[in-house]
Amino acid sequence: MIRIAYVIPTLDQSGAERQLTLLATGLPRDEYEPHVITLNRGGHYAQVIRNHGIPVHVLGKRFRFDPLTWLRLRSLLKAIQPHIIQSCIFSANSYVRLPGIRPEGSQLIVSERCVDSWKSDWQKSVDVKLSRRMDVMTANSKSVADFYRDEIGIAEDVLHVIPNGVAELPAAEPGGLHRELGVLDDYRLIGFAGRLAPQKNLRDLIWAFHLLKQSVTGPVGLVFIGDGPERDRLAQFAVDLGRRDSVFFMGHRNDATCLIQELAVFCLPSAFEGMSNSLMEAMACGLPCVVSDIASNQELIQHEQNGLVFPVGNTTRLAKILLQCLNDQQCRRQLGQAAKETISQDYNVTSLVRRHQDLYQRLLEDLPRGSASHTEDR
Repeated sequence: MIRIAYVIPTLDQSGAERQLTLLATGLPRDEYEPHVITLNRGGHYAQVIRNHGIPVHVLGKRFRFDPLTWLRLRSLLKAIQPHIIQSCIFSANSYVRLPGIRPEGSQLIVSERCVDSWKSDWQKSVDVKLSRRMDVMTANSKSVADFYRDEIGIAEDVLHVIPNGVAELPAAEPGGLHRELGVLDDYRLIGFAGRLAPQKNLRDLIWAFHLLKQSVTGPVGLVFIGDGPERDRLAQFAVDLGRRDSVFFMGHRNDATCLIQELAVFCLPSAFEGMSNSLMEAMACGLPCVVSDIASNQELIQHEQNGLVFPVGNTTRLAKILLQCLNDQQCRRQLGQAAKETISQDYNVTSLVRRHQDLYQRLLEDLPRGSASHTEDR
């Protein structure tokens, strides 16, 4: 049995946590013994993982650097004696690389999931200083791998790209979103799902929607599924434009994957991403997707083949593409079907698990023991 310890800050209902859950619960249990360790708290996915018979250990971290958490993590890893430790998200990636944490003989994988241009200088400095204290860094897209190679200095042979996987989505109740919004079935909805954060460029989407409304025929609305620090500012911007009656904020929803199935068009105008779970789920639902031309989006969407692409920040172009998509039902159907096929063929959970298994086997069988991380003081 191969013992694996997954380390992550929380198991809240978000993208990185979802991917870890899919991976841990998807491993064949006759070959692997997974453990999940959260630094701060449990969350939505903790019970999902426990329901699969996988232990979840919560360390209760209180501060940015909590010496008690350092001690608890070191003690727990010593007790588990994992063959592989795999971490995800900045704080977990930092803790597992601190001196004294990793048991002798454990291989260490650090996972990065976003083009982290948001990181402050001190966070980048931590990444640089700890960059040699691991065996492999996985990235969920080529653009993420490129960022960590170019900005942090991670060696090319340490980087390994494993894309996200999308699980089978639950069937939605027909017309549920429209009824909740109090609109008729012929009311076409453009939508976004995810965190309402500055890097998502959602103000651009509202402005493009405002331009669109001046040209489109028939009822159309804009739906935001999710919450975040930009919600109040975005709502006020919709008020300022006189569009608040057709811009809907749904808040955080556990049934987000059901709600997006009623959208006419999904839009992701982000300035930077890793590999967007919400975009992949929209594609898996067979939705036509309109996305900004950042590298990570274009790893999933090829313009006019399985979606539509616009220059990031170009709201006029975004409005024109959304109008084009709304006015051409056949185009929407063809793009949505092609998007669905892309996900089912290349980004399924089976592929996610298999790619990790291949990496684990390579680490355990082929990686030289004299790698840089093993020459550091643990």
